This record gives sequence, C-alpha cells and structure tokens, in this order.
Amino acid sequence: MGLDWQPRAVPADLASGYRREGFWTGESLGALLGERLAAASTQTFKLRSDLRPWSGSFGDVLDGSRRVAAGLAGVGVGAGDVVAFQLPNWVEAAVLFYGAALLGAVVVPIVHFYGAKEVRYILDRSGARVLVTADAFRGIDYLSTLDALVGDMAAVERVYVVGDDSGRWTPFSALLESGQVDSPVAVDDSSAALVAWTSGTTADPKGVVHSHRSFVAEARQLASARSGPPTLIGAPVGHAIGLLGGLIVPVLDGCPVQLIDTWDPGAVLAAMVEDKVSAATGATFFLTSLLDHPDFGPEHLELMRVAAMGGAPVPRAVADRVSGMGMSMIRMYGSTEHPSTTGSTNGVDPPDKGMYTDGRPLPGVEVRLVDEAGVDVAPGDAGEILSRGPDLFEGYTDSALTEATFVDGSWYASGDVGVIDEDGYLTITDRKKDIIIRGGENVSAAEIEELLLRMGGVAEVAVVAAPDVRLGEHACAFVRLAPGAPTLELDAVRSHLSAAGLSRQKWPEELRLVPDFPRTASGKVQKFVLRQQLRAGA
Repeated sequence: MGLDWQPRAVPADLASGYRREGFWTGESLGALLGERLAAASTQTFKLRSDLRPWSGSFGDVLDGSRRVAAGLAGVGVGAGDVVAFQLPNWVEAAVLFYGAALLGAVVVPIVHFYGAKEVRYILDRSGARVLVTADAFRGIDYLSTLDALVGDMAAVERVYVVGDDSGRWTPFSALLESGQVDSPVAVDDSSAALVAWTSGTTADPKGVVHSHRSFVAEARQLASARSGPPTLIGAPVGHAIGLLGGLIVPVLDGCPVQLIDTWDPGAVLAAMVEDKVSAATGATFFLTSLLDHPDFGPEHLELMRVAAMGGAPVPRAVADRVSGMGMSMIRMYGSTEHPSTTGSTNGVDPPDKGMYTDGRPLPGVEVRLVDEAGVDVAPGDAGEILSRGPDLFEGYTDSALTEATFVDGSWYASGDVGVIDEDGYLTITDRKKDIIIRGGENVSAAEIEELLLRMGGVAEVAVVAAPDVRLGEHACAFVRLAPGAPTLELDAVRSHLSAAGLSRQKWPEELRLVPDFPRTASGKVQKFVLRQQLRAGA
C-alpha cells in the first residue's frame, strides 16, 4: 500500500529550470545517502545516551542499514510503501531511516514524545504498513499503548520494537537477520520520499510530503551552507530539523555525526569539550540554554564562534547578546514545507545582515511579500511571505489543504509576515496568527516580545491573544524567568514598555509566569496551547 495523496502540479517552466540548473538531479534520497556513507566509511558516527549510547563509523551504519533494508524487503516492503518510526536519537533510528530510504520507501518520522492520540492521527493519515518504536524512554511506556493503537490502524501490518522488552511485538533485531540490500532501489524522483508532520505552533498537525527531488535539493542546500566544527545535534531525528541536521547534512559533507538523545545543557557542554564539537545551532532556545548554564566557559565559546540559527525567529535581544560575546551569526528562515527559504553566510554577508536579518533567498528560491489583497508590497513594507523553489514540498496529505495553501499554483503562502530591505534581505516580523486584534487594531506580538526580552531576569516570553469581552482580544504575556531572578509584576512590565516608548494600547493586560513553555520538537513555543488555556479560563 502506497501513500494516498495528490501531488501539486509544478509548472513546466519551473521544473525544467530546476533540472537545467542542477537542483533536481534525478537522484533518489537512498542513492545519495548510500553513496555518501560508503564514500566516508571510516568517519565517526556517535550517539550519546544514558540508555543506548553507541559509537562506530559510517561504514558500520551503512552495513546495518543494508541489513534493515533486506529485512523490510523480506516482509514485502518496497518502493512507495510507507514506513514510520518513533524513536529517540539512537542508532536504530539511523539504520531504519537509511535502510528504508535504500528501498525507496516513504519514511514517516514521528517525534519520540508524541502520545497515542498524535501517533494514531499520523499513522491513520499516512497509511504506514510498518511501525518501528521503542519499548520505553524518559517515562514514556510505548508498549502500554501499542495494542490499542495498532488495533485501530488497518494499514499497519508489522510493529518492531527497540529495547530490552518488545512485549508481544517483534524485536527490531529481527530486521538485521536477512542478509543485505547492496544497491538502492531506483525510483522516480518526483515520487514521495518522506512525510514530515508539522508539530505545530497551530493546533492541527499537517502531513508535509517531500519528494526525492525536493528533499535531495534541500539536503544539498543545507550541506553547502555548513561550516565550522562538527555540531552536536539534540533536536529529535523524528522531526525534520533533527533529521536533516543529524542524519543527512553531515553525511553529505563527510563530517562526523554527533547526536544526543536528551537535551541536557550540562551534558551538552561536557560533550562539546570532550569531542571538540559545537552545539550552537537550531532555535534560540537551544543556544540560550547553553549560554545561561553555570558550566558555560571560554572553552565553549571558542567552539561556538558562529551560531547557526533557524527553526524559530531570532529576537534582536538574543542577536545583541551573541554579538556582545564576540560571536557571529548565520540565520536561516524556512518551514517544514519550504525548509531553506532564505539565509545568510558567515564572512560573505555584512555582519549586521547576518545578525539582524534572516538573509536573502537561497539559490533557486524566489520570495514575494504580498498584502491582504495579494498585491506585492514595496521594499520596507510588511507583507505575507510567499516562496517557491526546488526544495519546496510537493503538497500535503490533505489535497484540499494543498489547494488552499498555494497561490497561482506555484507560490507557497507561509502565513509568516516579513519585510525585505533595499538590499534584498528578509526579516521576519510576525506570524499572521500571532497578531492580536484589540478593539479593531492590530497589535504585533513580536514587537512586545522583543521589548520584554530586554527586561532584567526575563529568559523567554510569549505574547498571545486572550479573550476580552469589551475589546475582543487583549495581549497576555507568558514569561519564563531566568534562574534566580526575582519575581515579576505586571506594573513593572508596563513601566518597562512605557519607558521603551510602546503605546499604551499595546501593553499586555495579563501577565503569567511559567516554569517552561509547551514546545514543538524544534524548540518553538506552541502558542496555540497558551491560547487554548486562556480560552478555557485555565
């Protein structure tokens, strides 16, 4: 059973241009990864974990991947069949992903901390024939929910479990006992390679279908931008960011793969020194958690001279902090749908552009900003970001959603709001859904957040719309304080915003202090959860 979806039609002139310019090479994801693993067979492949640490080489992982491919083929999995996995950053996730790719199967990564409701939703809509999961991890007992979960899924034929106790399910080791598949299966590069599920700053996850041509183009785009020492990746490989940064980009570059299965800033800092790796990558949450830790010292700063930020907006206050420490910054903007839309390059772009903008459109990518009527805006004016390029996804698993998201058949409407300056650099200024409509006036959540982050003791802030009987909506500020910081009152927040010159009608009318935020796997705050809490009166 293959993935039941309707890909969008890429205009012929764009498709021919992407092939002519070498973005679409006809290469499958499995062929590319297999070739690169073999080419750097002695390179280090290391996974840090208290439960299942592993260290070996690219060659070792390729051997295991070929065995997994043979095991899957032996139970009837072939090109176009859907294989899902829900695993932490363990070696089994790597060999399962590479092995399924070698077969031309459609891979469905699932973030390891998703519960039964989310996993059921994803399996149901992807039509997965095979599920590979763990027995337990960090208090999650996967076996206790498997019976009911799989019983509801008519398409799921086989379940394999990684761990000491597989219950009534087949141990993952059984996939390693059927010989090897030595050559990748040939597939059409326009066919589906991967379905990434948006973990969502909005409520409903979406199945984002990437073809071999779009995902290979994306992988090459990121690999060409990588620089500096190897990077320790803590983002889960069940999420597109962790998958690309942890299992794909370093393989394409022939650099060591370094993964950790639990983001513990102290453990990450110790690993940096031991293995001489950086960890300054991804959403700002990952970076600031290291900078704020008491173990952070000059030896870490030396390994983090360049911060590669992506996956979430970068507040100017964070950029100022990084600059003040003598670090430079590379920023990239994208989404699961269009992963690498814009970016900056260290040493090529002016430093202020790298620090304070989200870069220019990457090779092959086009960007437009439009107003509410769909008309292009002038440089310096804010508008919704539309983009297209060789790494743009092929469509959602829901064809109606695909149709609603594309403008003029080829432009992806992101829902993000930005400004392009006279030099062509994009800066993300807001998210359409984050705008608070107070008494008919639009209030930018990002503008308030930026100012609040400059208050002493404020580590992180999210401003969202709260229901208001009189005004419709008002701003509520959720704040996470830095360790040891004194408590914060709403009057102090308003005084700070007044001193900063922010008009009174934009000031938050509620303040809630929180120990942490609900987050996506990439570290972004799930604002929809905060809005739901407010609507429920919680």
